[in-house]
This record gives sequence, C-alpha cells and structure tokens, in this order.
Amino acid sequence: MNTESLEDFYRQKFDWLPDNLQQNIGHFNVFRIEDCIGPNAKPVTYSRRSFYKISLMHGENIIHYADKSITLSGTSLMFFSPHVPYTFEHMSDNRSGFFCIFTESFFAERFRGGISELPMFGLGAKPVYSLDEAQNEYVRGLFLKMTEEINSDYDFKYDLIRNYVTELCYYALKTQPSENVYKHADAKSRITSVFTELLERQFPIETPSQRFALRSANDFATRLSVHVNHLNRAIRETTGKTTTDHIAERLLSEAKSLLRHTDWNISEIGYCLGFEEPTHFNNFFKKNTQLTPSSFRNV
Repeated sequence: MNTESLEDFYRQKFDWLPDNLQQNIGHFNVFRIEDCIGPNAKPVTYSRRSFYKISLMHGENIIHYADKSITLSGTSLMFFSPHVPYTFEHMSDNRSGFFCIFTESFFAERFRGGISELPMFGLGAKPVYSLDEAQNEYVRGLFLKMTEEINSDYDFKYDLIRNYVTELCYYALKTQPSENVYKHADAKSRITSVFTELLERQFPIETPSQRFALRSANDFATRLSVHVNHLNRAIRETTGKTTTDHIAERLLSEAKSLLRHTDWNISEIGYCLGFEEPTHFNNFFKKNTQLTPSSFRNV
C-alpha cells in the first residue's frame, strides 16, 4: 500500500504545490470541503497519508478506517494519523465542512513526544466524535479562525493556528467518542480488530534503520496480553486466515512497496522487514511471488 504524500495530496486535489511545502516549521493548511469537490474531483483512495488530518464533516458518509467501516450521519469531527489507512464513501452530494492537514514537525516544539501522544492519534484510537448543533458551531468557529489566520500576514499566525488545533483536540477529548460505531459482534472480533491495527501501525517503513518488530503470532499475543492459541483462534474464525498469513501478507505488501518506490538495496529492505539474512528475505519473497526481489524490482 502506498502512502499519500503532501505533494500527492496537492496535485490530486488542486494540481498545484504551495510554495511553503518544505518550510522548516512544518506544514499546515486548512480548507472548506465545498472547495475541494466538483465534477473533476478524484476519489479518495484507501491508503495511509504522510500527514495528520482533522475533518469537520456534515452529511451521510462511510469511513473505512483500518479494518473498520464507520457509518456517519449528521455532524462528525474526525482525527486521522499517518499510521492508519482510511478512505471515505460519500452517500450524498450534499457535502460541507472543513478539514486541516499538518505534519508532525508542525507540532514538534509543542508536544514533547509529538502530537501523536494525544489519545485520538494513539494505538486503538477512536477517531470519530459526533457533534450536536452547539458543538458544531464551536468547532466550526475554530476552523474559521484557522482559515482567517492562514490567509493573514500576521508574523505569529502559525503560533495562533497551533493553539487553535490544540484547542480543537482537547475540546474533542471533553466529549465521548461515538461508541455505537465501534461495537464489535463479540470478543473475537475485538481482538482481531486490535491485532489488525497493531500490525498496520508498524508501517510505513520510512528509513533503512527502522525495523519491523512484531513478526510472529507470539509477538502479537505478548503485546496484547492474550494466549497465542486464543489469538490464533480468534483471527482464524473472524477472517478465515491464520495470524501468520496476515503478517506475511502485510510484510509482502510493504516489501513490494519498498522495492518499487525506494532505491534501498535488497539487503537493507530485508533487514528493516526483520529478516536477519538476505537469503531469508529472498526465500520469503520468492515463495510468495515466484520472483526474486531483484527480478520484481526490474519488472
């Protein structure tokens, strides 16, 4: 699965790139949803992004977020991190609201560990907050303030914008996430959901020194504090595949992406995916694709 970059986002939405995309303070921008739709609008693909996104959305929509499909009605405030893939299905043409996008570095000086430490961006996060009319007006006001500042010449506008985004996050935390959209049929579905998200949050692999750490069913069972047999049964019964199958499929997907979209050598790719020896990576890749990694890269 490819990761949508800021450059991809701007080219797909607007066919242009802003001048300040690579500025040292990190990137931030805010938009009205109405300005981003039209007859030539491209569909939102299911993928990770290299940036954070907060959306205030009205209307009937379905969000596919990691392994969940969440049906929305009315007004929803949504938080998305770079670690979880997602896409939208719009169930009506009557779409309106706002969204902002920003990079981790935009908040690097504000939060010691980064904005990812906030609960809505953490492991197992519940990204959707349903808003009533009064809450909608409050949140809409914050987005309007961001829009006003981003278009101003004020020297400290980004400090104000960081304050508004922070206020937006803490305001959401004062409310309860919409629990009804996260209900799972049973405990087996819950554990499968958490396993899938934990697996997905180890990606993307962004540098050759980064390593894929949870590589076995035992690794995941230990992290989830369950017996490995319980984990294996739950995943098999809810998905029809084994835990090992899921891990291998995700490793293979990332391996293909790295071979296609990086210039790292094959030993580096194998190492960051957890293979101690290049031959082990070659054998794994050939077993699943009938091609060696070098042959796949050259196809």
